[in-house]
Amino acid sequence: MKRSTNYYMLLTCIFWLASAGCQKLVNVPEPTNTLTTTETFSTDANATSAIAAIYNDLTSGGSSHYIYYGNGLTTYLAGLSADEFTYSGSDPEIPQFQNNHLLSSNSESGGYFWLSAYFDIYMCNAAIEALDSSNTLTPSTKNQLLGEAKFLRAYVYFYLVNLFGDVPLTTTSAFATNALLKNTPAAQTYKQIISDLQDAQRLLASDYSYSGGERIRANKWAATALLARVYLYQGSLGNSTYYAKADSAASAVIGNSGTYTIASDLNAVFLANSPEAIWQLKPNASDNYATWEGFQLIYALDGGYPQYDLTSGLLNAFEPNDQRKVAWTYSVDYSGVTYYGPYKYKISPAANTSSSNIPEYYMMLRLSEQYLIRAEAGAQDGKLPDAIADLNVIRNRAGLPSLSSSLSQAQVLAAVMQERRIELFAEWGHRWFDLKRTGQATAVLSQEKGHTLSSNALLWPVPIGELTTDPNLKQNPGY
Repeated sequence: MKRSTNYYMLLTCIFWLASAGCQKLVNVPEPTNTLTTTETFSTDANATSAIAAIYNDLTSGGSSHYIYYGNGLTTYLAGLSADEFTYSGSDPEIPQFQNNHLLSSNSESGGYFWLSAYFDIYMCNAAIEALDSSNTLTPSTKNQLLGEAKFLRAYVYFYLVNLFGDVPLTTTSAFATNALLKNTPAAQTYKQIISDLQDAQRLLASDYSYSGGERIRANKWAATALLARVYLYQGSLGNSTYYAKADSAASAVIGNSGTYTIASDLNAVFLANSPEAIWQLKPNASDNYATWEGFQLIYALDGGYPQYDLTSGLLNAFEPNDQRKVAWTYSVDYSGVTYYGPYKYKISPAANTSSSNIPEYYMMLRLSEQYLIRAEAGAQDGKLPDAIADLNVIRNRAGLPSLSSSLSQAQVLAAVMQERRIELFAEWGHRWFDLKRTGQATAVLSQEKGHTLSSNALLWPVPIGELTTDPNLKQNPGY
């Protein structure tokens, strides 16, 4: 981004944080080359406030308290790009995702994804630089905050690279450098993601003492859980040695953390500090004390028109007696038509009156995914009994019978994809990414949507505004 864009976005963030009564990011003069100075990170309290601002931006998207990539939009639009949702709302740009025919001028993928994600990366980079140079912080606090900044940077880059492909990779806050970034091969970005997460593992605390016992800040196990996912994806991309790494990382979260358990009640999974929550984000109080996921996805239950409707393909994919269909979907009649929607989040803003007792938090990482990661990685490495056992943990919680121990490797891998589709539907674009990384996207979605899907449609376009201001950037093929 250009210097002027960066600076005015920074000012917007600072003024919004101040007006909302939240912790401020900085209280320093205009930067000349970087966002922060040593003054900002001179005390534990100020440094913690700076990192808190990055988390805050994920849930609020800067100044407008609206839907951004970090608080719901990834779920909606990636679900439309896949085969989870159809759109019944009135926004003229959103059907482009459902039809897999995006324009490079689309403001949803541009402003609400690309720009807001790079602003968060910019804040992470600035924080990492300042933390590295600070010599006045308590060592344990410095390590924790540095680990969180690296974790958050890795998290944002993971979504950018999976949505857009060869995105620019920057690890600096220098304006001059960031103004003329080039596309970076996805493999190089993945190396940076892995490096950041390995650093975060080493630096972060194992518990939630830094967040008062709430699971709303990253710890060692959050870094390990995301690393397990990244290793699994790397295995899918052709490097089979990563499957063992994915297995090991997921096993560490499942068996070594001593913190997480599968929630026995499906209706409790997405509650604040759920027993299977590895990392959650607390809704911003200015958003009327509920998640945007809940507001948008259950809008019809509040008397509004249905917007994100579950596809018949997804509804028919549930096995008979699967309790996830009972607990995690709803139906509603609207103007004589029955619509079905996701019901993982059950609280809308209108249902809440106090920010002191928010019942649901954004679920960012949870234990169930780790069982599915280990099952897939194990099956790829021929550990079929272990993989089947992991799948049965997920199935039995949903009220389904255990799988046969005599399944072949191909059958186990098919069962993994089935369980991932059902367990992780309407969550953070898992289905979209799964179809792409396993090479099934064009065939499955062409059949589901009734038109031939080009392989170019598997990546979203680089925003036209970025191409205009940065001559070094190249557009993705087909746009």
